[in-house]
Amino acid sequence: MSEIFAPIISWYMDHINYLTVTLLMTIESSFLPFPSEIVIPPAAYKAAEGNMNIAGIFGAATIGALLGALFNYFLAISLGRKIIYKLADTRIARLMLVTPETIEKAESFFNKYGRSSTFVGRLLPAIRQWISIPAGLARMNIKQFLIYTILGSSLWNIILIIMGYVLYRNKDLMEKYYHYITYGLVVCGVLFVFYVIYKGFFVKQRSSTTEPEKEPTV
Repeated sequence: MSEIFAPIISWYMDHINYLTVTLLMTIESSFLPFPSEIVIPPAAYKAAEGNMNIAGIFGAATIGALLGALFNYFLAISLGRKIIYKLADTRIARLMLVTPETIEKAESFFNKYGRSSTFVGRLLPAIRQWISIPAGLARMNIKQFLIYTILGSSLWNIILIIMGYVLYRNKDLMEKYYHYITYGLVVCGVLFVFYVIYKGFFVKQRSSTTEPEKEPTV
């Protein structure tokens, strides 16, 4: 997995612009495990240097987040709950960090907090990528979905933009340890991916093989 993350991060750092911000935020907001913390702060850092416009970064990131959310929303409507859960239980889906448990967790969150969960969920790392799926399964009103998603994504993007400016204020320290920080992000991402794969796939396999057989009822 590190072979996937490292080249993408390296490519993005060399090609940070409004289009790449929108592209990666669309991916991050849909179903692929690419963290927005790697996308927006570096772009905001460039804006603080005067190479980009902060409003443009905010707009690009928010549009990308909305596109990814709409993808999941209409995917859930098109396929339906049964097929969504079946696809989430495949090995390919688990490699992309999609499991029935993550979908169920997002759906429970949506059912508990209602339509406003599409706003709150955008601020929770473990929920934000998946909250659009239960919204689609419930066929939430599209106008309300758009409003809550834009508000939640905007707030999250503002937080990450501020983070980028904080890094710029410490740019001497940032430049000195830039490569270490980049590698650290990659390592954390890889460890997280392997943890989720282990928890969602191997642990499930182990529990299914060790589960005792039930005695037949007479």
